[in-house]
Amino acid sequence: MYTTQLQAGLGLVQETSVLLDLWEPSDTTSQLCDRALESGQFPTVTARRLRNIVAECFAPRYMNPAGNVAGRLKQLKARLSGADFRQLLLLYTSRANVILADFIREVYWERYAGGYDYVTSEDAEDFIRHALDEGKTEKYWADSTVKRVCSYLLGACADYDLLGARAGSGRRITAGRLSSATAAYLAYDLNDQGMADNVMTAHPDWKLFGLDEQSVRAELKNLSLQGLIVLQAAGDIVHISWRYSSMEELIDGLSARAA
Repeated sequence: MYTTQLQAGLGLVQETSVLLDLWEPSDTTSQLCDRALESGQFPTVTARRLRNIVAECFAPRYMNPAGNVAGRLKQLKARLSGADFRQLLLLYTSRANVILADFIREVYWERYAGGYDYVTSEDAEDFIRHALDEGKTEKYWADSTVKRVCSYLLGACADYDLLGARAGSGRRITAGRLSSATAAYLAYDLNDQGMADNVMTAHPDWKLFGLDEQSVRAELKNLSLQGLIVLQAAGDIVHISWRYSSMEELIDGLSARAA
């Protein structure tokens, strides 16, 4: 179901980086809010706004105890490049905001594949109105809400380096290549969820980075050449042997490679 939750915060890359530094494994949302307020690292943000950022953005995206998402990102943050880190934030923000994920897959990459230079507000509005007609929201949004959500979608894409500066009613497409570190992280994450190798290559998360099944196989082959996995592929059959036995071991490995 599509929501307007992006209004609480778009990419929030810098804020997320600071909150990860402050986050502790036993934290509740309230405890992290209090620590962030006491830290003095958000001097221009009101207490109400900061609590909203933590509760409505950071927590749904990263405070998943079962997957230890915040712990993983906290460890990787200092080791990965800024671009790699933003790709991981894009992954989790899209998982928490289905409307953003679908917009990236169905509009952004379609515009890119079609040879367009820009994604426009009109593209976003057409996407939203089509979704409303399909009943993908709890209730039909007012025109003012549609306009706001259009700006949220374009703004979030810009925060994650998918779109550049404003130009008229749109933003220039600035698509970058999926990094090997992000590809490895996503592959191991999907495996950690118990996904079969053949199913994994068709998972919609790859499409957040513009990859179809054939492109995913090429990425997996590249990971195999780097020694991160062992890939065996014949026809439609894919088998992966995992170089690391857990996500934690992978993160240690990625951290060591980036050191």
